[in-house]
Amino acid sequence: MPMNLPETMSKTMIAIDPEAPGGPNVLVPVERPMPQPGAGEVLIHVQAAGVNRPDLLQRAGNYPPPPGAPSIPGLEVAGTVAALGEGVDSALLGAPVCALLAGGGYAEYAVAPAGQCLPVPEGLSMAEAAALPETLFTVWTNLFERAYVQAGDTVLVHGGTSGIGTMAISLCRLFDIDVIVTVGSNDKAQAALAHGATHAINYKTEDFVERVKAITGGAGVAAVLDMVGGDYVPRNLQCLAEDGRHVSIAVQRGAEATIPIWQVMRRRLTLTGSTLRPRDAEFKSLVAQEIARLVWPHVAEGRLRPLMDRSFPLAEAAEAHRRMEAGDHVGKIVLTMGE
Repeated sequence: MPMNLPETMSKTMIAIDPEAPGGPNVLVPVERPMPQPGAGEVLIHVQAAGVNRPDLLQRAGNYPPPPGAPSIPGLEVAGTVAALGEGVDSALLGAPVCALLAGGGYAEYAVAPAGQCLPVPEGLSMAEAAALPETLFTVWTNLFERAYVQAGDTVLVHGGTSGIGTMAISLCRLFDIDVIVTVGSNDKAQAALAHGATHAINYKTEDFVERVKAITGGAGVAAVLDMVGGDYVPRNLQCLAEDGRHVSIAVQRGAEATIPIWQVMRRRLTLTGSTLRPRDAEFKSLVAQEIARLVWPHVAEGRLRPLMDRSFPLAEAAEAHRRMEAGDHVGKIVLTMGE
C-alpha cells in the first residue's frame, strides 16, 4: 500500500503532462495530484530533470510510457527525498539523490524505486546530477555490459555530442578505451575532441566507414554503439573488427536494415541491442548497484561530470525540446524547478 503523505505536504504539484500528443507547444505547466511512494519507493522533491530524446518521442505520441509509468515525461531527476514508501531505509529521508525513472520527471515531485537512486556527492550540482542517470545507465548497460568493451579497445559511437555520446566519451576516457565519434559539424568535432574523444568524424563531409578503417589501420573497432539504425547498420558492420559487437539503442533513421549475413558469420560478429525504459525495477536496481561500485567513485571524486549544454525552467520545457530537436546542443539539456 502507498504511504500517506504528511498532512503539511501539498496534495497537488506543478507538472508538464500533455493531454494529447503534438509539438513542443503542448508542453505547458498544469496542476496534477501529488504522487505517493509505494513499497520500496521514495518521493523526490525534484530540483532538476534531464531532457532526453525519448521525451521528444513520447510528446509526439511515438513512445508511450510502459505499463504503470506516469504519463508525465521525464526519465531522470535530482532532488531531495521528501517521503518514503514502506520498507525503505529511513536514512534516505532528506537525502540528496539522483534517480532513473520510467517517467514522471517533468514535475515538482516524482516517485522512484529506492534501488534506482544514487547519492549526490558534494561538488556535484543538482542540474549535473539530473543529467547523469539516463545516459549513464544506457551507456553502461550497452557499451560495457552488452558489448563488454575493456581497456585497450577502440569503439565507434554515433552522435558524439549528444547526451549519450558525451557520456560514452567520458566513460571510455575513464576506462582507457579509445573512442571514435561521428558528429554533424566541424564545431561539434572540436567539442567532442575537447571533451576527450580520440577521433571525431564529420559525417557530412567524410565517409565514416573509410575514416574508421584509416584510423584503425584496417583492423576495425571492437564495438559500435548505434542510435541511428536504418542504412547505418550495414555500414557500421563494415567498421567492426573480427568478433566485433554492434549494439543498437535507437532507430532515428529507421527500424529496419538489410545486412550481409554471410559477413556476420564469416567475421563472427554479434548484433545486439536494448531499450532501458521498459526493464523492471529489479534489473535497473542491479545496474545502479554496479554503477555505484564501479563508476560512482569517479563522480564523487570529480573525475566524471556530464557535459552540460543548457538549463531551462520547467515552464520553458517547450524551448528545451525545440533546442534538442534543432540538433544544436552539445551535451545535456536539463529543466530546473526554480529554487
